[in-house]
Amino acid sequence: MAIAVVRSRGLAGLSAPSVEVEVHVGTGLPAFHIVGLPEAEVRESRERVRAALTHSGFEFPNRRIAVNLAPADLPKESGRFDLPIAIGLLVASGQLPTQGLQELEMIGELSLTGALRPVRGALAMALACHSGAAAPALLVPRGNCIEAALVRDLCVYGASSLAEVCAHLGGTEALPRIESVPAADLAGTREHGEDFADVRGHREAKRALEIAAAGSHSLLMVGPPGAGKSMLATRLPTILPPLDEDTALETAAIAGLRGGFDPRSWRTRPFRAPHHSASAAALVGGGAHPRPGEASLAHHGVLFLDELPEFNRAALEGLREPLETGHIAIARALHRVEFPARFQLVAAMNPCACGHFGSPRCRCTPNQVLHYQRRISGPLLDRIDLQIRILPVAQHTLGGDADGEPSATIAERVCLAHQRQQCRQGKPNAALGAAEIHRHCALPAESAALLERAAMRLHWSSRSAHRVQKLARTICDLDGETTIAPAHVAEAIGYRRALFAPATAQAPGVPLH
Repeated sequence: MAIAVVRSRGLAGLSAPSVEVEVHVGTGLPAFHIVGLPEAEVRESRERVRAALTHSGFEFPNRRIAVNLAPADLPKESGRFDLPIAIGLLVASGQLPTQGLQELEMIGELSLTGALRPVRGALAMALACHSGAAAPALLVPRGNCIEAALVRDLCVYGASSLAEVCAHLGGTEALPRIESVPAADLAGTREHGEDFADVRGHREAKRALEIAAAGSHSLLMVGPPGAGKSMLATRLPTILPPLDEDTALETAAIAGLRGGFDPRSWRTRPFRAPHHSASAAALVGGGAHPRPGEASLAHHGVLFLDELPEFNRAALEGLREPLETGHIAIARALHRVEFPARFQLVAAMNPCACGHFGSPRCRCTPNQVLHYQRRISGPLLDRIDLQIRILPVAQHTLGGDADGEPSATIAERVCLAHQRQQCRQGKPNAALGAAEIHRHCALPAESAALLERAAMRLHWSSRSAHRVQKLARTICDLDGETTIAPAHVAEAIGYRRALFAPATAQAPGVPLH
């Protein structure tokens, strides 16, 4: 009788707890049992491991086999334990030596031919492996090499088959260590086809988007169909500041949990635009084995919700907590997981169902208009920093020459403002807490009096007043000033005016009818 222990990793949200795969080969009637809260994918590994060993030229032990995945109270899912189970069987049956197993962690799904398939969550496991007291080497499938090697100073080996792993452990042919790809070779390789220079008119909207990008503020655009709301939103990523290495690793690790890691997106902020038919679980995360939703996949990036009132009410209300706290907690009967969700919400909607509220073209009754607007709850609106109206652009402006700045010019100002915030407080203005607002967004007497008068007249909540104060701080940073002037506060107040009054003011020369 023999017992072999192979080290691996599980997944619980963004964390990857250590899992020991204990394999016992003993006497008795031939059987193959896996214990330790294995899900269906893990139990099915018995057939994959059996076929992979046979096709790789090894003997499958025709004895009583017990595999324990410790700790026993942690649910285990996916096929990432195929490789450690196969290696444990070979070591326990005497077909492989035990040397080197204690300094090595491995993950990988096996095909029936013994080939290794990539698994999701490799970067999260690499980060957890590197954060240990004595970081071991990590062996991953070849398809996960670039992802896992993003973690600096971690020894990563990549293999394409079970035979290669066995040759490495047997000392006959060592696997080469995977070198990290230089960040300069990855950053910014995904190209954006959009540019703010393509946008005609919309001067106020472009200013609002610049402020939102500089301070990571949430934004709501309300306007008739075809006014340019989606066009403006899709150009927001072109002016966002790049991610630093730590936040880029966290963002890439979340994408890897859904199998969506793309090396071309390294150090670029994610932009997620789910369809309005998305369920609450798809938007905020969930499932029997919780996975991140669109809100978490937009961590340190933008979550764009077009046709906002068409989204499920429960899904939208689920965004209220992460907009405040920056994380999402998903509780199940046996466990609870948390996903980071510090995203920038950008939303677009029509003022009514037909989209032409306030004009003779509107076909909606007052009750229909009220019902449509009430699909967005007051508490959710209260959490959106900038709320602006988008009006159609005159035809002569659309057919004229470009009248705006290119994205590169705007991005320079955004990056400078972002750097000021990082140097002053280590986070964007939108993420400041109540105590930090008083410390970093202090208002002179004249500016404070202006904000107080506006809050009383417009019946704002304390949250609304604080958000205007943070917005004024971002406008001040864009201007390169240190003191928040009344002009900064006045502009911030203007971005929270009533949105659903009938549109009487139009852009010069823009006939709506």
